[in-house]
Amino acid sequence: MSKFGELISAPVPVLLDFYTEWNEQSTAMHPVLRDVAAALGDKAKVIKIDVEKNKDLAEALRIKGLPTLMIYKNGEMKWRQSGEQDANTLIGLVNEYV
Repeated sequence: MSKFGELISAPVPVLLDFYTEWNEQSTAMHPVLRDVAAALGDKAKVIKIDVEKNKDLAEALRIKGLPTLMIYKNGEMKWRQSGEQDANTLIGLVNEYV
């Protein structure tokens, strides 16, 4: 959990994708998130978190639907939504916090 604290306390926006490999919507987001990361470059971080390997964290954050996407900046959650999103929407959201 302390690693998570370090992760989200970055001064740049951090887009988190909570996913599992067996969830079709989660895997559909992989190429979208690659595009988002490429478009944002070093203005933000895009991090994928497998809920199967991070069950305690997923429970603590009450992750129910997959994928669940969150944006943190300076340790504070700025945005959260479950379900698929398109790259342009995510890029626009993250840019609000750059």
